[in-house]
This record gives sequence, structure tokens and C-alpha cells, in this order.
Amino acid sequence: MARNRVQLPGAPVNPDIARLTVRQLLGQRRTVVVALLALVPVAIALLFRLAAPADADPERFTARGLLGGIVTTTILPLVTLVFATGAFGQDAEDGTLVYLLATPVPRRAIVLARLVVAWLAAAALLLPSAALAGALALQGGDPGIVLGFAVAVVAGAFVYTAAFTWLSIATSRALVAGLLYVFLWEGALSGLFGGIRFLSIRQYTAGIAGAFFDLPPAVYQPRLDPLPAVFLAAAVAAGMTILAVRQLRRWEIGESS
Repeated sequence: MARNRVQLPGAPVNPDIARLTVRQLLGQRRTVVVALLALVPVAIALLFRLAAPADADPERFTARGLLGGIVTTTILPLVTLVFATGAFGQDAEDGTLVYLLATPVPRRAIVLARLVVAWLAAAALLLPSAALAGALALQGGDPGIVLGFAVAVVAGAFVYTAAFTWLSIATSRALVAGLLYVFLWEGALSGLFGGIRFLSIRQYTAGIAGAFFDLPPAVYQPRLDPLPAVFLAAAVAAGMTILAVRQLRRWEIGESS
């Protein structure tokens, strides 16, 4: 029965590969580390709730500092990086990928199964963390802030996962390359060159969040409007997925030769 499912061409996400990916991710120690990392925003929100001065602006802190700052700039990319690189990195270490490439499973099915499982694992940690942290810190402010970042975090997680999945197939140093992208490209260089916003998943996430609330520019001002942010996010996610499938096909050819 399992073999028949593997050969089934119509299912975009192969259930057997998806289950294998879940077992691999749950068996890695770094999954526990990222689970603890996802709790950091909640702890910060609690500290703000308990120790913030009376004149503190909860909407500014939540939109610009907590969700628009810590969550989208650090927690979101790191969690997705760990899951996306772990999905294929474990295969390279234990030889599972060689076995998968020897089966009649389409390469797109392998990539999609790994990508979707890594994305859902990241979203399962990030979504409740962002929602709970935002609700705690907001203290009765505009609920659209929490909703906006909840949607944006899930969408941003998919784009990051697609990009990091391609990296994990393209290079054995995907973790290092991903960190350079997050902290050098999106962090340091984005402050110097405004055009980087069109190639920044962080900015796509911020733009999507901004569609759900209206705050003064001094409080929250994304560099991309919602519509171009959604379009660019979809285009990059699709492009990275296609590149990942093509890269896996080339990897197979190179290995077999």
C-alpha cells in the first residue's frame, strides 16, 4: 500500500515523504531549541506588561518593536531557517535522499512535501507565539495589529521556507548562507540601500501586516505597500520552489554520473 502511494502521480504532497519529514524534524535536537526561541516574544510581552512605564504606547511597542521588530526580523527567519535546512540536511547526513531519488517519486513531490512540512512546523510555533505575544502587549489596542501580523507571519514563513529549502539543496552550507541573508542582506544592507526592499522577505512580511491596521507613520511604516508585498511574496515563493525542484534534478544527475 505504501508503495502504491509513492507511485501515485496526482498528489502534490506525497504522504509518505511528509510523514518521514515529520519524524526527521521531531527527532532533531534543534527543534527543541527553536521551540524555546518561539517563546521569547511571549516572555518579552509579559515583561512589557509588568514593567512598562505608565506612558508607554502599547500599539507602538507591539507593531514596531515586538511583532514588527523582534518577531519578523529575528524569530521568524531563524525558525524557518532551522526547519527548512533540517528537512533536507538530515537526508544528506543519513543517506535518505539517495534512497528517495532512486524511487519513482517525482522530484517536485519530494520538494513540496519537505517544504510544506517545514512550513507547517514553523507556522505551528510562530503563529501562536506571535498572536499571544501581541495580545499580551497590546492591552486592548487595535486588534488588527495582532491579526495582521498573524497573517503576515504565516505568509512570511512560507516564503522564507521556500527560499531556505532551495538553499538546503543548492549548498551544503545552507545554514550559513541563510544567516548571511537574514542578518547581512536584510539587516545591515537594507538600511543602506532602499532598493533591497524588493528582494527582502522581511519587507514583504511587514507590508502584508500593514494591510490590516492603520497607524501613523511614526508608529509603523512598512517600506512596501500591501499589494506589491503580496505580489512579490507570491512570486518569490513560486520562484524559489521551482528552483529547488530544478536543483534537486541536477543534484540527481550529478550524483548518478
